[in-house]
Formats: sequence, structure tokens, C-alpha cells
Amino acid sequence: MKIFVATRPIDFRAGINRLMGLVTHVLGHEACAGDVFVFRNKSADKIRLVRHDGTGAVMAAKVLDRGRFCWPPIQDGTIVLSGPQCAALLSGLDWTGLPATEVRRPLIYG
Repeated sequence: MKIFVATRPIDFRAGINRLMGLVTHVLGHEACAGDVFVFRNKSADKIRLVRHDGTGAVMAAKVLDRGRFCWPPIQDGTIVLSGPQCAALLSGLDWTGLPATEVRRPLIYG
């Protein structure tokens, strides 16, 4: 599973169907592939995560009590985050200094 961050802010009135549509038609990703997509509002104090788990779409949201989420520069498309980077992002911390390396699953022989 990959974690993609949409760099452009979205209208937070959008529901789960609209966000899944953005994943496919605007971001150019396969919405039902099981990846996580993270969106933010204009003021960067709210985020929404969407994922299709194979049986349906799931959406989660977080609103910071104070401060803003650290966000990449606004451009078209997405960036990929590692697990630790995503955890820092969801905590409202600056994740940009954390390593972006992906941990690979060990190969099982037998």
C-alpha cells in the first residue's frame, strides 16, 4: 500500500464519492487499488484520507485544534510518503526531514 498526498487543496464540502473521483480523474491513479490518498483544505488545518479496501471506500478526517499541517509546495499531482512521514503528518509535525525510504517486504523462499 502506498500513501499519496494530493498537493493541491480541495473543497472540503466534497464527500467520499467526489474524492474517489478526484483520485481517478484528476490525479490519474487507480482509486480501487488499495492505496491511501490524503487531501487538505485551503487553510491546511483539516485533512481527509480515502482508501478503497476491496469492499468499499473508507474516509477518515482530522482537524487540528491549532496550527496547520505541514504540506508540500502546491503543484499538480501527488507525492508519495513513507509510513513514518505519514504518521508525522497526521500528528501535525514537520515530516519533511524524515527519510522517505520504503521498507521492502522480505522474500519468502520455500
